[in-house]
Amino acid sequence: MTAASTPIAKADFIEGMAKGMAVLESFDTERQRLNATQAAERAGLTRAAARRHLLTLAHLGYLETDGSHYWLSPKVLRFSGSYLASARLPRLLQPTLNRLAALTRESFSAAVLDGDQVVIVARNVSLGGQRLMAYGLHLGARLPAHATSTGRVLLAGLPRQAFSAWLKGRELARLTPNTTIEHKAFRELIARVRSDDLAIAREEHELGVFALAVPLRNMQGRTVAALNVVASPDRFDSPDFSRTLMPLLLDAARELRPLL
Repeated sequence: MTAASTPIAKADFIEGMAKGMAVLESFDTERQRLNATQAAERAGLTRAAARRHLLTLAHLGYLETDGSHYWLSPKVLRFSGSYLASARLPRLLQPTLNRLAALTRESFSAAVLDGDQVVIVARNVSLGGQRLMAYGLHLGARLPAHATSTGRVLLAGLPRQAFSAWLKGRELARLTPNTTIEHKAFRELIARVRSDDLAIAREEHELGVFALAVPLRNMQGRTVAALNVVASPDRFDSPDFSRTLMPLLLDAARELRPLL
């Protein structure tokens, strides 16, 4: 279960549904096509159980198959589409992201934490002339929390005990030569983010991309999302970038706080 999971009585827990969702979630950007054996390994099921779930999900239209391998069908987008259309958080953030993009011609997004990844729940509508559109920054995209500015802000917003539990035994993947992967260094990095109340990721998720993020807190002081801007190295290191972008991000976070 993730940190956001709701407790449930054992008698109310539908194990078959949980296994089916585990199979569905076994498909990701690393493995888009799986056979029954691979799905079983990823979902922690027997091959026979994984095969039945794959067949059922294909029958319901959530997977496509060639008889041997399976892959996600467009029908799974119903979930993300419904969330993005109806959830309160994306609707609250969208006008602010569009305004920031119109003022600066930069790329802005907002993300929430889900396990070891961040999920982009809002991003500015392209207004043309933007300087940088980083790879993978689309609505619903899932990015590694440890290597992104938004992820670090969200991890810094966790209670210290919860962050320690998140990090314990976790392998931090090296995505570029600049990615911080040592646990001690990462703890120090998150402590610095907590102190500075902002995070900077310098080409740690993607070469050629720098990102700056600040927390979005509600009136109770809980970090509910992270707001970030991405830029190229030359743009990021220009004096005018920090002088103009940082105040805009902080002002946006203050303006949004009563709404969150």
